[in-house]
Amino acid sequence: MIARIQDRMSQQDVAAMVITPGADLRYVADYDAKALERLTALVIPASGNSTLIAPLLEAGEARESGFGRAGGPVVTWTETENPFALVASLVEEAGSGSVAIDDHMWAQRVLHLRELLPNRTQVLAGALLGEIRQIKDQREIDCLQEAASAIEVVHAQVPSIIRPGMTEAEAGSLIAEAIVEAGHVAVDFVIVASGPNGANPHHAVSDRVIEAGDPIVVDIGGTMPSGYRSDCTRTYVVGEASEEYLAAYRVLMQAQESAVDFVKPGRTCEAIDDHARSIMKDHRFGDEELSAFFIHRIGHGIGLESHEEPYLVAGNTTHLQPGMAFSIEPGFYVPGRFGARIEDIVVCTPDGVRNLNSSTRELGKIPA
Repeated sequence: MIARIQDRMSQQDVAAMVITPGADLRYVADYDAKALERLTALVIPASGNSTLIAPLLEAGEARESGFGRAGGPVVTWTETENPFALVASLVEEAGSGSVAIDDHMWAQRVLHLRELLPNRTQVLAGALLGEIRQIKDQREIDCLQEAASAIEVVHAQVPSIIRPGMTEAEAGSLIAEAIVEAGHVAVDFVIVASGPNGANPHHAVSDRVIEAGDPIVVDIGGTMPSGYRSDCTRTYVVGEASEEYLAAYRVLMQAQESAVDFVKPGRTCEAIDDHARSIMKDHRFGDEELSAFFIHRIGHGIGLESHEEPYLVAGNTTHLQPGMAFSIEPGFYVPGRFGARIEDIVVCTPDGVRNLNSSTRELGKIPA
């Protein structure tokens, strides 16, 4: 892994890369370090050995990381030492060139390194790591499949969890408990968007009381012990939905399933987004095309982060490659009335696509 990163660094005149706690550190060093005020950083030179810098009180955890167990050097610092000076000295030893900074590094740390390395151009490490991280190997795909299967266990329980008369917040709390019971170590988000709240794609929950006839968008996700994430949306209705809603939902389901089938190597990210919209354009909702109510991109990459590269959106001409994992999630959102979304996680394969979600995309039924 680090050798691949170093090859890219040498090609782009990057002398060293500095990665702090977050998804990149977990990916590169297999270290799920806590993001605390005490600095932990992996310094990767363009050639030679990388070094993990950690506070002395976290030396045990650092040495038990994948990087440490593989024999990678761990340098600790005490409360009276300046860890940024340790990082700066390692960067200087790496030779001439820019320094690549972890995309999610705290601004305070970025600026501190800039003060200590005033002659070094800072660039984003994501430009180097993104191309590597977005191509999942078989182990990562297996982890994503485990996550997708776990969240589907939760969706299977939703019709028995949600009842008219409870609030979205009450339903969300029960769903969050089910996410952990299904094997996740953390709940990343719970959206229970009923009735008019469904018109807000990122509504979360509220004290609104769920009523008979409400469509409900349930978008849920969590983190598995592996660090890989789940993310799946299904839409439900309490009792019976209007024919107007059902007609629009049938088109949405067609667009989502067709967009999944359209995935294959060589197609661009934006082509998948456009494919779903072209289907929704053919259906009218009131005076508008249904696609006018599809107000977000069709998908995002997923892995150690819920949202990562690639992003499937107009203007992204990146070509799909085998191993890319991402969501396919068209929706429609009618202000003041209701919304709907269907989301699966898929993997681009050499022959086309593998859908990690197998549960029905039909409108779920909740007893009135």
